[in-house]
Amino acid sequence: MACVEEVHTKDGHILHLAPEHKLIIDLVEEGSRVLDLGCGGGDLLKALKDKKGVRAEGIDLSEECIQACVAKGLFNVHHGDLDEGLADYADQSVDYVILTNTIQVLHRPLFLIKEMARVGKKCIISFPNFGHWSIRFQLLFKGRMPKNARLPYEWYDTPNIHLTTIADFYDFCKVADLRVLKVIPLRTVGEGECKIVRLLPNFFADAAIFVVEPER
Repeated sequence: MACVEEVHTKDGHILHLAPEHKLIIDLVEEGSRVLDLGCGGGDLLKALKDKKGVRAEGIDLSEECIQACVAKGLFNVHHGDLDEGLADYADQSVDYVILTNTIQVLHRPLFLIKEMARVGKKCIISFPNFGHWSIRFQLLFKGRMPKNARLPYEWYDTPNIHLTTIADFYDFCKVADLRVLKVIPLRTVGEGECKIVRLLPNFFADAAIFVVEPER
């Protein structure tokens, strides 16, 4: 996985934040209601709660992750299978629905993205960019399934079943009736660090953050 930064909180927890997490924290307005899908151990939610005072909620499939969230003081985290949608949430009831590095493991990504747009006023989605030059070169010159820091698995052992590129995701947003508000293409440059890519992002960025809202 991509390099992460250790952050020590005032109440004694150690958070592991991926490079894009810091940018996502900047995108969220203070005091808003945030739902993190596939929240894992709650590191991003905890950082959002501490830095932005958000009303933090999360959903994860792993009971172990939910227990880790509770240990961080995140008590509004629930067990759930994202492929089954967000039926417990009313329309437009959440300010931000966040999905970080999870869309590629979903069985029904279009269904969940539409659910996110139904529930959230804005959606923040990050994913590894399968159009990155290193991936193209591995396929072209080595003839092998590519791996990098963000896609580290062997082809026979990967949870990633719906990989996408930045260009593909623009088309996907049209299919899902989403308006693209902001795109942040990213290039990982070191431990816990990344830079915004401004030239040929689908070629040079190894990840991207999309901020979208439903077409009205």
